Amino acid sequence: MSKRPSARRQDSAVAQHGVDNARGASAAGGGRQRGAGHPGLQDADAPGAGVRLDKWLWAARFFKTRSQASEAVDAGKVRLHGDRPKASRPVRIGDQLEVRTLSGIFQVRVTGLADRRGPVALAQAMYQEDADSRLAREQLAAHRRAEALIRPWKGRPTKRERRVMLRFEPVD
Repeated sequence: MSKRPSARRQDSAVAQHGVDNARGASAAGGGRQRGAGHPGLQDADAPGAGVRLDKWLWAARFFKTRSQASEAVDAGKVRLHGDRPKASRPVRIGDQLEVRTLSGIFQVRVTGLADRRGPVALAQAMYQEDADSRLAREQLAAHRRAEALIRPWKGRPTKRERRVMLRFEPVD
């Protein structure tokens, strides 16, 4: 006796669910229609298409966890069209966001929706950053690197570090 389902059983599955178990695709020849075959992307054409703001920020990799994204929205570090939204507010394609993170201020336009976290390339394709925003973040990063060269230690200096500082600073 064979372990394969009979042709009769397959035909009934196709009729009931529209799925051909042997091929794993729908009987109409469809399959996944979401962007580039990734299961986390949503169709932008669907009526009322939108994703929770905290989910979108997490999926777009602005924050490492969804709870961090939600806390940032509640703390006012995220603006949607200049307003302070709630974490449950749906984000739609074309929305303007301002996101404040430790890396700087991102001013972005939403170009894709996802409710699952995917690869970095997919996350970066979900938004388009303004040129001014990118330039300001790069200047901030350069300033932080220069500051780190001037003062390479963190916190309270050790006895040795203090002596090095005093060598370069004039004593009043």
